[in-house]
Amino acid sequence: MQLDSAAMRNGAIALLGRTPARGALRRAQLLPSGGSPGPTDTPEVVQLLRDEQFRGSVARLATREDVPFDEAIVETADYLREMSASHQPKVTQAWQRFGSWLTRGYDILVDEDGLAELRRLDRKHSLVFLISHRSYLDEFALPPVLETGGLSALYGMAGANLNFFPLGTVARRTGIVHVRRSTGDIPFYRLALRSYVGQLIANKSNLCWSIEGGRSRTGKLRPPRYGLLRYVADAVNELPEADPLLVPISIMYDQLPVHEVGRMASEARGQGKEAEDFRWLVNYARGLRERLGRVYLDFGEPLPLRQRFEELRAEGVKDNQVERVALDVCHRINAATPVTPTAAVCIALLAADRALTLDEVLSTVRPLADYVAGRGWPVAGAANLTDRATLRWALRELVRSGVLTSYTGGPETVWGIGAEQHLIAAVYRNSAIHVLLVRAIAELSLLAVAESDTSADKAAPSTLFDEALRLRELLKFDFFFAQRDQFAEELATEVAILARPDTSNGLEVTKDQALEWLANARPLVSHLVLRPFLDAYRVVGEQLAALDEDEEVVQSALVDSCLRIGYQWTLQHVLASEESVSGEMFNTALKLAGHRDLVKSDAPHLAKRRREFADELGEVARAIGRIAERDNATAAMNVPSPLSARRR
Repeated sequence: MQLDSAAMRNGAIALLGRTPARGALRRAQLLPSGGSPGPTDTPEVVQLLRDEQFRGSVARLATREDVPFDEAIVETADYLREMSASHQPKVTQAWQRFGSWLTRGYDILVDEDGLAELRRLDRKHSLVFLISHRSYLDEFALPPVLETGGLSALYGMAGANLNFFPLGTVARRTGIVHVRRSTGDIPFYRLALRSYVGQLIANKSNLCWSIEGGRSRTGKLRPPRYGLLRYVADAVNELPEADPLLVPISIMYDQLPVHEVGRMASEARGQGKEAEDFRWLVNYARGLRERLGRVYLDFGEPLPLRQRFEELRAEGVKDNQVERVALDVCHRINAATPVTPTAAVCIALLAADRALTLDEVLSTVRPLADYVAGRGWPVAGAANLTDRATLRWALRELVRSGVLTSYTGGPETVWGIGAEQHLIAAVYRNSAIHVLLVRAIAELSLLAVAESDTSADKAAPSTLFDEALRLRELLKFDFFFAQRDQFAEELATEVAILARPDTSNGLEVTKDQALEWLANARPLVSHLVLRPFLDAYRVVGEQLAALDEDEEVVQSALVDSCLRIGYQWTLQHVLASEESVSGEMFNTALKLAGHRDLVKSDAPHLAKRRREFADELGEVARAIGRIAERDNATAAMNVPSPLSARRR
């Protein structure tokens, strides 16, 4: 089917009950104005404009900003109308048909048991769905599932970047609330948004947005954004009857749309973000022609927000309650996120960094699958990750989308990562990285014990846990970790698994035990899981160390420099893979450096501290390399290993 842009535009205008005529765009975007309710205002806007408490808030802000009240209420009311959304049945039905057409390349698999439980909870609570944002298609995949599942109408919070005609004009009539991203200098907008969210919670409406604030560019869950969650928290604190539940949702794709994931990789390499407009929408829709497998919608354990705040206060937590809740949600999203066959084969091929036969892929994935099953992590669609047909299907689908190449001219077909496709393969690999994170830290912590100066028969518990905490501190801007006590329990569990069949005494590990357990461990994963990130950190660390103390650090310029140096180091094999050459990873490394007062600092010895930071990252990178060497030794003994052929 050929997609015609004029047909799309005219069809969208028809959805609004208008005929395509000159000036239709302007008329479609007209809104009522003034500080009093108008005949076309949504119920939430009417409720707020008639509420004395809301008008009092506007008056107080007007006084602080030295703005006349009449001007302030009109401005705030206009912002309310800008963001307000409605649910018009005919428009919603047409929108869902459009969404079904866009997602025609996927089968959508839903956690039906979780959906049934949400249907029960929906009777008494406002449900706030917090999703992992993988694709633009998320907003077309999730809402119809919730509606057909019998849940109340959903208000979805979307970026104002998508509020263009006809997409935004139609979407706001299906419950989509377009929110501006930069509002620091617009206090009346922030008040309007806070009040609007609070009114939705008071009305027991259901809300949805990405906890990350945008699509993941690396495949793993990004750090949470707190703004909208703070407004929900304000509603809970101000409305005694408000009792919303936060519902973590994992949205996972076998493969993302080819052009979308390709743009993600380009952005990671430093190219600018493509502007979203009508032309972009047409091109995006045209690219959705191929079958790309399944979308998996899985629901995490709902979190009662009021109850969680009470628990935190009982624990003595007064500040950072919203941040703690956001991290709780992210943990629950990760716990609900399944391992896909696509992720499994990308783990194998990124590990080897060479072409593999199906048997070699299977020998790589099997110990990983055993580990996943033993730890109770979910697998997408309950697939058998050791089934040859399942892995062959995943390999062929990745070849069809261009991520992998295959060669059939020899006695066996071999598959490898295509040219300039490492970042895309890493996106799929990283979707499962949370499963292996603590395991990777446990391996490096055991290595620290094995290489310590402690005598062989003396336990060194502090060495193991101290090393784990050091790595946790290095990685905390990229990954989500449990609180210290729970993290210690998780680490002890991983050490016990590595110790089998021996018995582990928690974190009390001798040097001999550490040596033996690492020698027998399979799979070893730290160089696959952590090296891409720490190699990126190392690039940033070295670039900071090369600066003069009085030299101004311009983040965009430094990231651009890191992209160039990173590419050179990849060619020289200083870095293990091009996947470490990522603007997003470099920006995260700069957050870590800033946290350590290494970017803009008046503290003494800046050059010395930067050099120590770079050296610390270099030492961790070398430790990861020694884990890789141990894995290669396993391969030398003819024992297949998932990471045996990794190039260093």
